[in-house]
Amino acid sequence: MLLQGKRALVTGAAMGIGRGIAMAMAAEGAAVLVCDLEDEAGARTVADIEAAGGRAAYCRLDVTQPEAHAHAVAEAQRLFGGLDVTCNNAGISGEFLRTAEQTTANWQKVIDINLSGVFYGVRAQIPALLQAGGGSIINISSILGQVGLEELSPYTAAKHGVVGLTRTVALEYGRQGIRCNAVGPAFIKTRLLDNVPEEARQHLAELHALGRLGEVKEVADHVCWLASDRAGFITGNYHAVDGGYLSR
Repeated sequence: MLLQGKRALVTGAAMGIGRGIAMAMAAEGAAVLVCDLEDEAGARTVADIEAAGGRAAYCRLDVTQPEAHAHAVAEAQRLFGGLDVTCNNAGISGEFLRTAEQTTANWQKVIDINLSGVFYGVRAQIPALLQAGGGSIINISSILGQVGLEELSPYTAAKHGVVGLTRTVALEYGRQGIRCNAVGPAFIKTRLLDNVPEEARQHLAELHALGRLGEVKEVADHVCWLASDRAGFITGNYHAVDGGYLSR
């Protein structure tokens, strides 16, 4: 098991990619603190992990609130005895609008969750990782952390910012045993695509060199590997899990 004996915290872990990451980390041997605002879905993720023989607990977390991150880290330490791995995954797409039509409210909401939420998380997690002798932080960015996309300027700006934050943290704390990397998924089959018409989904699939959408497990497996000691010399990097999308 890649993460046997590790203590992990995952934000936005009730559904979608975050749930997949929490489930995969538990399957690889980690005790996982499932953090989210969706209490019922978070409890289901914990129940599913436990039913599969893993160890998990739920913690309500609003990533826009700095003190909530401190509470989540303290919960991981209380329940598991420490913290070795964190994955800052929580995020939203926001409204699809051209830049000149973007509202201040939408811009602020997306930045608050997708960028400030990651910063608050990392800032709260670093002391606990240092106390444990080091560890691994994985921040979930996006293919839009490298390129642009029409009508998503707040999201794109935030995801670029996550990559910059990741690289800075890697430089600051590498000598103290903390690795920090970003993962950039392309279009992944989650509930977010359920309401997209079939023709549009097929178009999205064709944007990838592999000619298909990604699977949640493919992102989760890569996150687990990055979190593990097998990736011990990898830090400050952006890892695209993109089916070749960025090759165009």
